[in-house]
Amino acid sequence: MRVNARLEGEYEKQMEFLTHATGMGVTDVIKTSIAHYYESVRGGEKPRFRHLRAAAGRYGSGRSDVSSRTKDSFAESLTAKHRGRRE
Repeated sequence: MRVNARLEGEYEKQMEFLTHATGMGVTDVIKTSIAHYYESVRGGEKPRFRHLRAAAGRYGSGRSDVSSRTKDSFAESLTAKHRGRRE
């Protein structure tokens, strides 16, 4: 299937970040994103990520929002890492 999409604004910035951070081309980023979204909607969980769910929010961080913000926190730390700094 051939796809033609116009990415502007924030979507364009996100695509540029993903291609730079991963070293993948636009087509591969789109394919990977579709696969990830498909698994999310379908309700599937890849076995290699199960250990992350078990560890999220453990060890008494003192924060009450850890379980509800796990994905956001992971994305923020990954973004910071790829910018060359850690938060």
